Amino acid sequence: MRTSVEIVALVVSPVHAFEGRPADGPRPDPEPISRTAIEIRAGLGIVGDRYYAQRIHRNAAITFLDVASVEALGLLTPADPTLLRRNIVLRGFPIDTLAAPPGAITHRRFTLDSGDGPVTFEAHRPANPCAWMNVVLAPGAMKGLRGRGGVRTTPITSGALRVGPAELDVLD
Repeated sequence: MRTSVEIVALVVSPVHAFEGRPADGPRPDPEPISRTAIEIRAGLGIVGDRYYAQRIHRNAAITFLDVASVEALGLLTPADPTLLRRNIVLRGFPIDTLAAPPGAITHRRFTLDSGDGPVTFEAHRPANPCAWMNVVLAPGAMKGLRGRGGVRTTPITSGALRVGPAELDVLD
């Protein structure tokens, strides 16, 4: 199933900003996290990201989010999709539908191609929202994003992605 989508935002963060108590606020980023293009390595993640080549995050190296999930919160002003710190923010496909249910043995694979050739991903568990969402977006955002917080993936092939039009193809 091939679908035309838009890559709305790409996020690469060398540090974990959501540590400690949400009441204390996020840690500052040493550099801007928004990117126009990213480099992905098979089995490792996004070059420069905090989860790159981290064995413990092998099945969650890259996170995806459908921007419609944020828009459904109905905030008075449009929320910056990079605030949720999902690596790849899309418009045009319900990415949460690819998340594997608990205990799944098989995982769905999909490709994303923004013009430099397809990159294949394997979808794993949902990227569940945490209490930080209430701080960086709005009170109640954590509850509003339950079941719509995105999906954690493993990159199966290497390649590059950039902001703009793209094609998403669900393989299985």
